[in-house]
Amino acid sequence: MHVDQVQRAMRGDRDAFTQIAAAAVDSCYALAYRILRDPHRAQDATQQALFEAWRNLPQLRDPERFDAWLYRLVVHACYTEARSHRRWNARVRVLAANPTSTQTDDVAYSVTRRDELEDAFRKLTPERRAVVVLHHYLGYPLTEIAEVLGIPEGTARSRLHYAVRQLRAALDDDSRSLVAIKERPA
Repeated sequence: MHVDQVQRAMRGDRDAFTQIAAAAVDSCYALAYRILRDPHRAQDATQQALFEAWRNLPQLRDPERFDAWLYRLVVHACYTEARSHRRWNARVRVLAANPTSTQTDDVAYSVTRRDELEDAFRKLTPERRAVVVLHHYLGYPLTEIAEVLGIPEGTARSRLHYAVRQLRAALDDDSRSLVAIKERPA
């Protein structure tokens, strides 16, 4: 992102903003999708964030921090989407079709674990999801996460800690119930 392009957009240059938005839309959508886990809601959040960016761009204090500012808008749009579109999720567990086949068991177990992780991730609050995505998917250090989200670093650290703890607990619970199912006599 070129600072001069951001500055032109800040002065109302629509073409400059269109170029900035076109360059940023994929990364904004990827962030929104990872937080919301729904393509339509991620599109809505991305669109809302870009709209807010255009509307509030003249108030941006540091054009060099445009990317962090835009990510903050995306995360907040995700929070809004998550709160306004709560929905029930069916929980489906994939069981191995042929329990005697080790290879089939391994594939089924892998799919089951991925589904369990997805289910556990969906149970996180949007605030915790955002920290997990920024840290584990985008590789942001906690200091930058705090800056992007506009929260103290200790809060970012706490959200990450409790999110990871919640994910581990959910996976441990699911593992115990899967073992219990496998050990039941037929």
